Amino acid sequence: MALTHLLYLHGFRSSPASAKARQMAAWAAGQPGLVFACPQLPPSPLEAMDRVAELVAGWPARGVAVVGSSLGGFYATALAEQRARRGWRVAVLNPAVDPARDLSRHIGTQTAWHDPALRFEFTQQHVAELAALAPPPRLTEPSRYYALIAKGDELLDWREMLARYAGCDGEVLEGSDHGLSDFQAHLPGVVRHLQG
Repeated sequence: MALTHLLYLHGFRSSPASAKARQMAAWAAGQPGLVFACPQLPPSPLEAMDRVAELVAGWPARGVAVVGSSLGGFYATALAEQRARRGWRVAVLNPAVDPARDLSRHIGTQTAWHDPALRFEFTQQHVAELAALAPPPRLTEPSRYYALIAKGDELLDWREMLARYAGCDGEVLEGSDHGLSDFQAHLPGVVRHLQG
């Protein structure tokens, strides 16, 4: 089935201005008729998921793909594991596996990567929301997923990512970094999977 809708979810402290989001947007702009959305996600995970659910409320059960980077990969997985969206294809880029654990060390005032003047409070309540949003430990259909995992990720453990997305399509990179600064080189593999 042809890809008709594509959603991109950025990571913690990131935005639609990230290099990967802009590269996905540029690719999507070259696909006639493809609906592309890349919302700015609020700090609250619950609000982020509500905003995304509202955005995709009218989207079909098939012909849709979601790409998520880091925390966005966690959100993408949680979204795609919901019953109504189990026909969606998914790509996760250095996905956060247990963000409630990892981000509990970041409670306090944070700055946005792409606009250091923009500050927000990350709270214990936000950590609790992440724990509540955790998708089931087993993916319903691993073949729907593509995991791009960098061994050179300086923030997340690539072995944990690989275990979480075992049985999925994808690529494990020997080097690279958390931000996947070489993402452009791996974009063709991602979009091949998304197009089914």
